Amino acid sequence: MKKWSSAVLPLSIMLVLVALSAWLRYATELPDATRDGRNRHDPDAILNDVRGHRLDAAGVLLYRIEAVEVRHYPDDETSEFTQPRLAFVTPAKPTVTIRADEGRATEKAKQVDLGGQVEIRRAASGRQAALLAETPELTVLTDEKRAYTGSKVLITQGASWVQGVGMRVDHALQTYVLESDVRGEIESPFARKKKPKT
Repeated sequence: MKKWSSAVLPLSIMLVLVALSAWLRYATELPDATRDGRNRHDPDAILNDVRGHRLDAAGVLLYRIEAVEVRHYPDDETSEFTQPRLAFVTPAKPTVTIRADEGRATEKAKQVDLGGQVEIRRAASGRQAALLAETPELTVLTDEKRAYTGSKVLITQGASWVQGVGMRVDHALQTYVLESDVRGEIESPFARKKKPKT
């Protein structure tokens, strides 16, 4: 009996050490995914003076994009743009260009959230003067060629202007629909031009 009791203490210590060793090994073995930096919101690529374009499956141009700087983040597959510029080109229709101070795009840039001073410019065509829409923020759905905002908007075209809160834009149809608090002055196309006094 004495031999057994003298062996219990060293065996107990050895079992505790084995258990601690197994626990330490388990605790220190982290999955590779947590050590690759993907859980941090750090850019894995920074590009300057970026110019690109996106085509649909048939090879038709959906839009062109330019930016002073683009930062890509691998943790959520987003990109941040400095001074982005989007251009929607539709055959037989004036080009629509969107500029902003900053932007953030989801994966594959299907949705681009623009901020700062956002300007939408539609080029002049035929009898239509160029159009300018200004708003502090705009969400662009690039593949659908649509955009929307819930913020204040000011639209000017020639001598006409209109402002409101909230706007829906369809770049393919080139329509701009203000949602609320709309007011403005629209110049009639039939108004006679006043001759300057001599």
